[in-house]
Amino acid sequence: MNEEDIKSRFNELAIQLESQLKPEGFWEGRLSSSALAVSVAIAALHFDGFSENSSEIKNGLDWLRENINADGSYGDTPESPGNVSTSLLAFSALNLFAGRFEEVRQIQLKVADYLATRGIDINSSQVAGAILSFYKRDYTFSVPILTMCGLCGVPGKDAFKHIPQLPFELSLLPRRIYRLLNLSVVSYAMPALIAVGIVIFKNKKPDRFRNVIRRFSVKGAMNILHRIMPESGGFLEAIPLTAFVCLSLINSGFKETDVVRKGIGFLKKTQREDGSWPIDVNLSTWVTTLSVKAFRSELQQVFTPARISGIAEHLKQIRNKKVHIFNGADPGGWGWTYWPGSVPDGDDTPGAILALMKLQEAGKVKNEVLAACKWLSRLQNSNGGFPTFSKGWGKLPFDRSCCDLTGHCLLAVSSCLEAYGSGIGIKAQRNLRKTFGKALYFLEQNQSETGYWLPLWFGNQNTAGHTNPVYGTAKVLSYLKDAVVHSWQDIKDKERITALIKKATGFLLDVQNRDGSWGGDKNIPGTIEETALAVSALVSDDNTNVCNSGLNWLDNSYTGKGLQAAPIGLYFASLWYDEKMYPLTAYLEALARTMEAGSGVSAE
Repeated sequence: MNEEDIKSRFNELAIQLESQLKPEGFWEGRLSSSALAVSVAIAALHFDGFSENSSEIKNGLDWLRENINADGSYGDTPESPGNVSTSLLAFSALNLFAGRFEEVRQIQLKVADYLATRGIDINSSQVAGAILSFYKRDYTFSVPILTMCGLCGVPGKDAFKHIPQLPFELSLLPRRIYRLLNLSVVSYAMPALIAVGIVIFKNKKPDRFRNVIRRFSVKGAMNILHRIMPESGGFLEAIPLTAFVCLSLINSGFKETDVVRKGIGFLKKTQREDGSWPIDVNLSTWVTTLSVKAFRSELQQVFTPARISGIAEHLKQIRNKKVHIFNGADPGGWGWTYWPGSVPDGDDTPGAILALMKLQEAGKVKNEVLAACKWLSRLQNSNGGFPTFSKGWGKLPFDRSCCDLTGHCLLAVSSCLEAYGSGIGIKAQRNLRKTFGKALYFLEQNQSETGYWLPLWFGNQNTAGHTNPVYGTAKVLSYLKDAVVHSWQDIKDKERITALIKKATGFLLDVQNRDGSWGGDKNIPGTIEETALAVSALVSDDNTNVCNSGLNWLDNSYTGKGLQAAPIGLYFASLWYDEKMYPLTAYLEALARTMEAGSGVSAE
């Protein structure tokens, strides 16, 4: 693509993205529909009462019928290959209605045939063994899956005999010691620990001693659920988590509690017109900050001052301003959506910091930026890396420090130091420099020999182990290249960052496909998201030919298929999703960075 073509395509995509900005000052995006969410939601609605929820249930069943894969399986998105976990949940949900509707029974038989090809006999105890083996020590998802299966009559009356007991009684201990308890669920899954733990306790032959403790713990654990439930009724605004909680509590005798009534209400109001549910209501904060980032130095040319101010004010408004009821997070951070159940995290917070600093003058956002950077410093783990939600939880994968979040936080902190310098006081400067240094050390320690970094919440379904070194490396490389130009850093810091950049660049150059695209790793089919992110990370005079080949592939893909979203996102333990905003924002940013490189303009 020549300069004129690049500018023309940028303008075309900019109009598309600009048109999706809500009057309230945010982008909402659209998460893919999820067979897993549909299955768990209609099961919860069934246990609540078929007659009261018949319309929602029938619409959900119709969606499952229309979106089954040719081999009888269900994947995490309609475009995903089938997997055992989602197919098993769909089979279990269908089991509740197979006796009522013949067409449902026929679908269920197809799913059973698929599971049989994967060595799963749905009438035997090997169901539990297969699920527990896949998720290993992490019970965040495996135990709720098996619990729903058991409640739906799969594999039979002895189902709960093979389900591990979740220690819900531990939720009564002070929150500050949770990370020391070696819990078998991740930090953000406390509602599942409690609700699923209670229903297992009521359906399993318990240990006599623990029976006494657990019996007296139920009331206190239920009080915790009431306390941490947001006004919307959705725990973490997540459909599967809320549905697991509801179906567990209903089957434990708590149907008329506020937790269940609000939870069922949340499920009913979040069902889509086509009968489906996404895994979460939306990722509005995340896609809003991605959108602001995508425009780069062209932001002022695309939007009026009033609209830019509106985006900034929305971000300021949704910042967490008090101790969060869900996990006790301090004020100062941002979660992934404006809905009240969102919890502040280590990726949306740096995203919001950087977006605010682009949207308004430094003086107008100083208080929010400094408070957020202070929040990030408190989140940082002792190894220098940043986790998503809670400091010190590192026993399970989705609680650990991760490279892409750490790179994002490093850039946010560096940008703060660059913008405010001595104006923030010596102690604050020293703390932020320390945070930056620890993050840089973590990235040095966790870059592979070949130069890649792995992300945590993103993957690729076609790679070995479903990892995505291209995504992780492109993200961290872009963050480092944006940070290394900051003048506050000393020569030694810049040399260290430059060394990381060189290795990461070498990796991305090595794994580009022959057609000019990038997939999740070498020889993996390309996607718009991964190709655009790689181009953004690599764009420079030294890589002109490589980036041009990537842009040509993007042009051909867009012209032939449009902005086709790929299932590269991961949610909870191992649940895939795609988001329609990802290819648009990634492609636009790649074009904007290319335009900047050609004109000598920088967005920093």
